[in-house]
Amino acid sequence: MKKFLILILTIPLISFSQTKDLNYSYLALGDSYTIGESVKETESWPVQLSNSLKKKLNKPVIIAKSGWTTDQLIDTLNKIDFNKKFDFVSLLIGVNNQYRGRSVKNFKEGFIILLNKSIEYANYKKERVIVVSIPDWGVTPFAKDRDRNIITEEIDAFNEIIFDECKKNNITFFNITEISRKALNNNSLIAEDGLHPSKKMYKQWVKIIKPYFKNF
Repeated sequence: MKKFLILILTIPLISFSQTKDLNYSYLALGDSYTIGESVKETESWPVQLSNSLKKKLNKPVIIAKSGWTTDQLIDTLNKIDFNKKFDFVSLLIGVNNQYRGRSVKNFKEGFIILLNKSIEYANYKKERVIVVSIPDWGVTPFAKDRDRNIITEEIDAFNEIIFDECKKNNITFFNITEISRKALNNNSLIAEDGLHPSKKMYKQWVKIIKPYFKNF
């Protein structure tokens, strides 16, 4: 079972040092793509990002778990009482809604709640929230016996919701879906489980996200 940084449901209060950080604090919300299922913790994209910006960005606090849908992430966050706001918050969620056959309407309702929570956690500074699109798992070896065209169409529909809501709220949106689709012809972008991104793919995500932090 993949480890992840912070998820202690029996202790809803997460405490932080009162000492002023030299670097920016960072909260990463999501699912298996956020924890980096099937790669080392240091190879997940949030940790790669913070390591590449270690003079600016602290190691992320990660609230994520493989298999989580929007409602499962919402339920978890409702049990946590953060005692401070974060300088930056990232959100990547939705693939499990699609995988389980949830409707676009259901996803939209949950995503809006999570986007609003992300804004709240960033002390209502919308410019400090980033949202990452859902990768297309339909191109992976795991999906070889499935209808890849349907998966792609559904992923696109979910990502359209994400993009539209980010645009409405002036939230920075990163489209990494096209990067994920390169895995169809490049196995080095896929982890050993045949489903999740490899360290190499996550590095490509970080490459397009990192310049955003030059503004701060």
